Amino acid sequence: MSDNQKQNPSKSAKPTGNRRKSRELALKGLYQYLLSPKELRLIVREMADEADFARADEAYFRSLLEGVYDQIPELDTRITKFLDRAIEELSPIEHAILLISAYELIFDVSIPYRVAINEGVELAKLYGGTDGHKYVNGVLDKLAAEARPSEVSR
Repeated sequence: MSDNQKQNPSKSAKPTGNRRKSRELALKGLYQYLLSPKELRLIVREMADEADFARADEAYFRSLLEGVYDQIPELDTRITKFLDRAIEELSPIEHAILLISAYELIFDVSIPYRVAINEGVELAKLYGGTDGHKYVNGVLDKLAAEARPSEVSR
């Protein structure tokens, strides 16, 4: 490893960088939807206008946003079991993060459960309340144990 890579690890290639940006854009779109429901195509169009859109993995962004959008009732049902309050009492940011991570845990087994949880926690650290990441982590840990018991037990 060169001295430059040691000093600035972000210079090395990060395969999850584009997906992380895709998750951020999906989070922004879902946040908007939770505040003021609108058609998916309008959300996608608005997110495509974001400055960071070019850095995202567009196919993954669309797949993730469409998947979550189509599965919100199912995801809310699965998430609610692990909440200490009504889902309507969650902040829209935490709710959107939980929807994204729950979708990855339940419907996209190509993503390791630890990655799905970690990405949700990182989004909560960036966009959520002061200790929101701890709450998100606790809910996702419980959901992962239910959604992927054999993977979690390994």
